[in-house]
Amino acid sequence: MIAKCKAIAHGDNALEYIFREGKLGRILALHNLCGETPKEIHEEMKLIGDYNSRCKNKFLRIEIGIAPKDEPQMTFKTLNRLALLFAKQMGLDDHQWVAVTHKDTDNLHIHIIANRICLGGRVYDTSFVSNRAARVAEELSRKHGLTIANEVRSARLHRKAQADPRRERTKLQVRSICYALLEKHKGKGLSGHSMFLYELHRSGVTIDRMKNKQGKVYGLKFTYDGHSFKASEIGREFGFRTLPKQFENGNAQKSIIQSSMIPTKDSTPIAQVAGAAVDVALDTAGSFLSETGEVTALQTHGADYAEIAWQRRLRNQAGKKKKRRRWI
Repeated sequence: MIAKCKAIAHGDNALEYIFREGKLGRILALHNLCGETPKEIHEEMKLIGDYNSRCKNKFLRIEIGIAPKDEPQMTFKTLNRLALLFAKQMGLDDHQWVAVTHKDTDNLHIHIIANRICLGGRVYDTSFVSNRAARVAEELSRKHGLTIANEVRSARLHRKAQADPRRERTKLQVRSICYALLEKHKGKGLSGHSMFLYELHRSGVTIDRMKNKQGKVYGLKFTYDGHSFKASEIGREFGFRTLPKQFENGNAQKSIIQSSMIPTKDSTPIAQVAGAAVDVALDTAGSFLSETGEVTALQTHGADYAEIAWQRRLRNQAGKKKKRRRWI
C-alpha cells in the first residue's frame, strides 16, 4: 500500500472528480458529514471552513494505492476499515472527510477528501504531510500483512529491453568493433576519422544523429543487427562531441574534425566514396587552410597541421610592433 497527501484550495472540483460517473466505485465512509452528493458535502465543509478566513488551502486530497496482489482480499469491509484507520492515524478524527474507491483503472485505489479546518476551527498542520501519509501507509501495511511499496521495485520498460540477452550480446559485439577500429585510427587526424567511419559502415554498424524538436543534434545512435544503442551504452569515447576529439593530432585540425559530418541512412553511402575518403577529407582541410591564408602542399601523411599553425602564430607575432605607453 502506498499513499500521498496534498493541501488544495479547489475542494469543490476535487469532490466532483471523485464522484464522477464512470470513475466512482463505492463510497467507503462519510465522517462528520450528512450529505452524499458532491454539492452537499462541499456546502457542509464550507460552513466549517468559513470559521477561518486566513487559510487558503482548506482541503486535503489523499490518494491510497493498493498493490495488485492484495486486491483479491480487499472486500468492502476491509477497505472501509483501512480508510478509517488511515484517517485516524493521520489525526483526522475531528475533521470532515469522505472516502471512495475508483474503478476507472486496473489498479484499485482510494480517494479521500478532507476538510483541513477541524470542527473546533483549528487548521490541520501540513508540514511534510505527504511523507507522513507514506509513513502511515507503510505502518498499516506491516500491521495487516499487505505489500509495502518501498520493498517493491517497479520493472521499467526500458530496463526490460536492456535485460534482453540477445540485445546484450549484440551490444558487446558493437562495443568490440568500435573499440577495435578506434584503436586502429585514433590520433590520425581527419583521414583517421574518415576511415573509422568507413570501416564501421563496412562492419554493418550504422550511426544516426539524434535531433531535438529544434533540429539540433544532441547525440548519436549506433544500429547493428536490428538493435539500436545510445552512444553512452557503447562507451564514453563515442559521444557526439567526444568522438571527433579521439582523432585530433593538432590544434589546426580540431575545428575541421568537429565540423565533419557523421553519416546517416539518409546521406550518401560511405561505400560510394570509399576509394576517395582520405582525399576528400584532405581537400576539405586544404580549403580550410587556404581561407586562413596558408598556402601549403597537403599530402596524405606529410602535412603537420600543428607545425603550420605554430609557424603562422610566430609570423603574426613578429609583424606586430610593441606599443609602449607612458604612465604619469
